[in-house]
Amino acid sequence: MGQPDRVDLIGDSTVSFTQGELQVELRALTDAELNRQFSAHSGDGPSSTNPYTFGDTRFWEGEKERKRFTTFRIRVTNDGYPKVKIDPSRMVLSADGAEYWSLNLQQLDTYYRAYAIGFRGNEYARYQERLDILRRTLFKNEEIFIGQQVEGYVVFPKLHHSVSAVDLVIHDAVLRFDYRNEPVETVQIECHFEREVGKIYQDGRLDLDPAG
Repeated sequence: MGQPDRVDLIGDSTVSFTQGELQVELRALTDAELNRQFSAHSGDGPSSTNPYTFGDTRFWEGEKERKRFTTFRIRVTNDGYPKVKIDPSRMVLSADGAEYWSLNLQQLDTYYRAYAIGFRGNEYARYQERLDILRRTLFKNEEIFIGQQVEGYVVFPKLHHSVSAVDLVIHDAVLRFDYRNEPVETVQIECHFEREVGKIYQDGRLDLDPAG
């Protein structure tokens, strides 16, 4: 399946949307890439504090749950509009009739809070470290002014291993505001991504290249 209008494939992994002097680049990240990106937080097995993956945790034979989330990097370059705004909460993955809406910091906080049993000691410290990384690296719902380039991560629920293709849709990306700072021009951005599908063996093991 090809890309929609105004969308191009850069190399073999980045999808780029262009509207005038605005460019929005999206890339699905593998767990291996995320572990390299946060290498200092990914090498302590189950105690790793990389908030996007399980780090280098080794799973017992038969374990299927190897991915925490589906993570994309978004980079927005605004070279022409006075200011634009993309709200990450308006981003959704569509696959096989199902929709997976992006997860915000509060939802991810709730997810990791369950690991901080009793809110004390090492578990609480790891919980705080994960949240600090998320606060620094998640894509923020902020105005992007002319001449700026902003990037960050957008997190979605883990996809079922059989999903081989997804459409990522950004609703209501704001291109222009009126004098009251209300949106007067918006655009919907839609990109298509292919995904390698994992193979389940008879003993229940899942061999999955986590590409998406």
